[in-house]
Amino acid sequence: MRRLLLSTAVLAVLATRLAAQTAAPAATPAGGAAPAAPAAPRPVPTAAQQIAAAVLPLPDSLRAGARVWGYGPDGAFTELRPGSGVMTCIADDPKDQRFHVACYHNSMEAFMARGRELRAHGANQTTVDSVREAESRSGRIRMPASAMLYSLNGPATSYDAATNQVHGARPLFVVYVPFATAESLGLSAIAKPGVPWMMHAGMANAHIMFVPEM
Repeated sequence: MRRLLLSTAVLAVLATRLAAQTAAPAATPAGGAAPAAPAAPRPVPTAAQQIAAAVLPLPDSLRAGARVWGYGPDGAFTELRPGSGVMTCIADDPKDQRFHVACYHNSMEAFMARGRELRAHGANQTTVDSVREAESRSGRIRMPASAMLYSLNGPATSYDAATNQVHGARPLFVVYVPFATAESLGLSAIAKPGVPWMMHAGMANAHIMFVPEM
């Protein structure tokens, strides 16, 4: 269960990146001291630096043509590079104190973009999930038969901008298989180190999870 929660948390971080939002500060506990002030946002890297880091989860052969979304000097979520290949990447969010970059197949763009649109209008994750599920089932969002996502997640210190190297970030591989079940694919729904397992079986965002080291 602990491993499953860890991997779910990784996907939640991805959702936060796509939303390009910051969390509200916690309330002061009754009768207690005020909570520590949230850490200041990190400086926004140049577009070139963001692009170089954003494509790191991908195999080398897919990096050059990937479309990249990231952050402008004012922190606004924006397209940094149009793509000529099959993948789209999301740069690390400087408003977050962790390093997280992710890349997904272009066939998932309608699903991902709808999530960004809903969150930009204030929708919480539960609403985003229910709307995208309904729209995927109705055909408004066209889902692929399968699609790949790659990501890296770790402390902010795990990425060295000077060398464009990552040390200490966890890789995560996801294969989206909309509406598939564990039984239809011959997978377990229980997380286990070093082997794939199924999450959100039977739903639009059903996917196979694989974390090489957990």
